[in-house]
Amino acid sequence: MIKHKVCIIGAGMVGSAIMMAILASGLVAEIVLIDQNEEKAEGEALDAFHTTSFSYVPNVLIRKGTYEDCRDSQTIIMSAGPSVKPGQKLDRRILVETNAKVTRAVMKEITRYTKEAIILFVSNPVDILTYIAQNEFDYPQHKIIGTGTLLDTARMRRIIGEHFLVDTKNVHGYVLGEHGATAFITWSLCNIGGIPIDQCAIKFNSAPIDKDQILKEVKEIGMKILLAKGYTNYGVAQSVARIVKAISLNELSVLPVATTLRGEYDTHDVAISVPCIIGQEGIKEILDIPLTSEEKEQFMASGNSVKAVMKEFGIL
Repeated sequence: MIKHKVCIIGAGMVGSAIMMAILASGLVAEIVLIDQNEEKAEGEALDAFHTTSFSYVPNVLIRKGTYEDCRDSQTIIMSAGPSVKPGQKLDRRILVETNAKVTRAVMKEITRYTKEAIILFVSNPVDILTYIAQNEFDYPQHKIIGTGTLLDTARMRRIIGEHFLVDTKNVHGYVLGEHGATAFITWSLCNIGGIPIDQCAIKFNSAPIDKDQILKEVKEIGMKILLAKGYTNYGVAQSVARIVKAISLNELSVLPVATTLRGEYDTHDVAISVPCIIGQEGIKEILDIPLTSEEKEQFMASGNSVKAVMKEFGIL
């Protein structure tokens, strides 16, 4: 019996990169690509499937499929819908109307076959699409997860690690809030190996970091990549693979992901990123971490900004 089957909805640049990242993890037994363009899904699946002959690639069944494959899937990844393209306004929120329709259509199909699988939302604007999926369908909220600011957090840690010349995995802290313009960094909790970030310049004999510049770079780097190559896919693919690993191994890892808040952080009726414990059942717990008064204001402002967009499009 297949132990871990993953369905990826959307076989474009993002979906195919997610497929390869999950394949490389060695933690799943079957990957199914689902796309309106069945020929594209079949081509991507075959191309990846033929790599499994190599000794360093796990022997995973990879194929195209249909929504019926969701019936016995443990994890479903939603990456369908258009992305921002060069030449458009560089704001993920312009995708709200189109991708809200896509999300509703996809969730309608998924719920025909399962309410047991964990669904990871990748498509943008990920906060709003996560909210729609969690609140407009009779599906367990803890089983729906938005990738949110997990990638933003990884980018922030990379930038700080490079500045102080330390392994980025030893940089701790979060980017929280919206995956977008109103995201913020929890500087009060940021540290390197336990050394508070404000003491790192002395401890590492380095120049102090420019906090405003780092946040600016974190927010803009995705669009910079998009303008350079036409799309972004590798970073978000690794973010998805990280969440899938936490689910597969029941790691109970703390990751910043998007979910609807119902009073946590004094916030209601909006999905934005907060640290959550992730395991085999999805979101086990939302962690209410300590924030400074300034960070609380930034958090509230981020949530209110996302709410305003949802109201504009009749989602709230």
